[in-house]
Amino acid sequence: MTTVTLPSKGPLLSGKGWTAFFVALIVVCAVAPVLNMWVPADSPLHMSDYAVALVGKIMCYAICALAMDLIWGYTGILSLGHGLFFALGGYLMGMYLMRQIGRDGNYKSDLPDFMVFLDWKELPWHWTFSGSFPLTLLMIVAVPGLIAFVFGFFAFRSRIKGVYFSIITQAMTFAAMLLFFRNETGFGGNNGFTDFKRILGVPIATQEMRMTLFALTGLTLLGFFLFAKWLIGSKFGRVLQAIRDAESRVMFSGYNPLPYKLTIWVISAVMCGVAGALYVPQVGIINPGEMSAANSIEIAIWAAVGGRATLIGPIIGAFIVNGAKSWLTVAYPEYWLYFLGALFIAVTLFLPNGIVGLVRKWLSKEKAPANAVPARPAVSDGREEAQRALAAAQGMEPESLHAPLGADVKGARA
Repeated sequence: MTTVTLPSKGPLLSGKGWTAFFVALIVVCAVAPVLNMWVPADSPLHMSDYAVALVGKIMCYAICALAMDLIWGYTGILSLGHGLFFALGGYLMGMYLMRQIGRDGNYKSDLPDFMVFLDWKELPWHWTFSGSFPLTLLMIVAVPGLIAFVFGFFAFRSRIKGVYFSIITQAMTFAAMLLFFRNETGFGGNNGFTDFKRILGVPIATQEMRMTLFALTGLTLLGFFLFAKWLIGSKFGRVLQAIRDAESRVMFSGYNPLPYKLTIWVISAVMCGVAGALYVPQVGIINPGEMSAANSIEIAIWAAVGGRATLIGPIIGAFIVNGAKSWLTVAYPEYWLYFLGALFIAVTLFLPNGIVGLVRKWLSKEKAPANAVPARPAVSDGREEAQRALAAAQGMEPESLHAPLGADVKGARA
């Protein structure tokens, strides 16, 4: 009886990995606050409030890219609708922030200004828990997770795959965007929510609150990275990768792919919802435009540019693409979309493994000795025996065993 031994589970991060992790932790929690709050504004080392808001926003995007890597890079399911879950988290936080305005609005009413303008007399039912911060946090996790669960259950049970799944996720997001554009839904119509005043009774516009949100976003990103690393290294993660590579073989082995795909789909949706909730108080606005098809496609681009199935790659891709976007939209605003399209085409054609894949390839070449001889592929005992028999029958030399079975080796045919 043959015993199958699974490879032993390695450490969560390597020594260099933990070093990089703690460096990032120190930068987020110590270096950035010092550069922003204590270094003089005229110093070249000063981190401006604009830079704090920009980096904080990009870290929210990086969480979405990490979520995309779990569902696309490791499970093989390309979603073009994750912008919906990001926007849902943002709207739920925005509802709480709108309630925090109180009577400081233009109409001096307990209702949000847009409701007073539309002659609403009371809050709609879905605003019931928006006045409580703990319940808002619970809804930020529950609402995107529940919607993802219902959608994913029917989609995966129907075995919708590939481009068809991508299309219906984009259709779902587009339908939600049209719904949120309507004034009667109670989400502010095309203007959405803005003019936030405070969170937990503390003014948002203060330097301390901005830096607190920045640090909280960085900690959330690092926490999700460790969670994703642990998840992918577990048995659950191995099954996900097997589903990505050969789902039919996974089913033949006795595994039901549905609960695995549904679980990772819900997890990625919740991660995007949390990212959206952190995004809104830092940017100061949320509207249905966050559900546009282009936003969901950009999330996939960040993952592809950085490198799928690497975890760190999509985070790097989010920083590179959005950093370039922030610069190009100011310097060359008319060329930004051309740059984005050219970048995606170039990555697809020349960097199928993304930036991280290219760096790993360079490093492997540097480590390999210059005079190293490529190793001959391993041959199984049965295949080698068949090659020996073929060589003996045709009077071939022993070195012909290195050729593929059935190859037209010199002297093998009359």
